[in-house]
Parts: sequence; C-alpha cells; structure tokens
Amino acid sequence: MAKTNAVRLIEQQNISYEVLGYKTDGQPVDGISVAEKIGYPVKYVYKTLVAAAGTNHYYVFVVPVAEELDVKKAAKVTGEKKIEMIAMKELLAVTGYLRGGCSPIGMKKMFPTYIDASAETLDFIIVSAGKIGMQLKLAPQDLARSCDAAFAEIV
Repeated sequence: MAKTNAVRLIEQQNISYEVLGYKTDGQPVDGISVAEKIGYPVKYVYKTLVAAAGTNHYYVFVVPVAEELDVKKAAKVTGEKKIEMIAMKELLAVTGYLRGGCSPIGMKKMFPTYIDASAETLDFIIVSAGKIGMQLKLAPQDLARSCDAAFAEIV
C-alpha cells in the first residue's frame, strides 16, 4: 500500500504502528463495517470528526465508531459556546482528507484535537490512515502524541 501523510508523519516520529487494509470500491463505509472488514471488535475502531465554532475555528474529535460526538461536551472542553459539525463538502478543503479517509494525523493544518477518554483504557486503537480502505493501529498515547491531542469525555 502507498504511504499516506499520516503514515509518513508517524514514521518520522518513530511511533510503532500497523497498517490494516480492507477491500472497498473507493466509497466511504461506516465505522462498524470497517471493524468487521478488518476483523477487530468495534470498541477499538475510532472515527475522526471535524467541527467548527464560528468561521475558521476548527476542532478535531476522535470518537468510537459506535458512538456520537456530544457537541455540548465538545464545546465545553474547547471553551467554545457552540460547536457544529462541518459540512461534508468542506472536509477536503479544511483537512485534505475525504469522508471515510479522514485521519487525525497529517491534516493540512494542526487543529486542536481531542480523543475520547474511553481510548485511554485500551492497549491500542484503530483510526483512518488517511485513505479509504486503510487504517492505522497504534497505542492511544502515541496517537495523542502524533497529533498533539488531549483525552476528554466527548461522547
């Protein structure tokens, strides 16, 4: 598999990881389906969501695929009054990633990033490697280090 920006960045930081691939027709698939395709329990697979508070105030949230981001908790942890998910059509322009292949690592810019606190109890988590059909398996603390993220209760 070709290396993505996310893979290159974690290699530069000497972070231990594993790439997990799955077959796709290039279309986004939901996270629960991804877990089935790669053969891991859903609790280890996390999705990357991008939200905004006003214009050009973007935040990244990494949450379990079977859960939803609690926007009130997200606003509180970021110190914002209100946070809303960005429109899907904005995702590529803001992050450099397509829906279904959005990784918290290697976005166009470093945005404040929060990983759900549930990840801290796991030995590893699985997130997008920046391309549909490609996932990264790594320690939650390494993920946090790679994208300067904080752990918080956000679901």
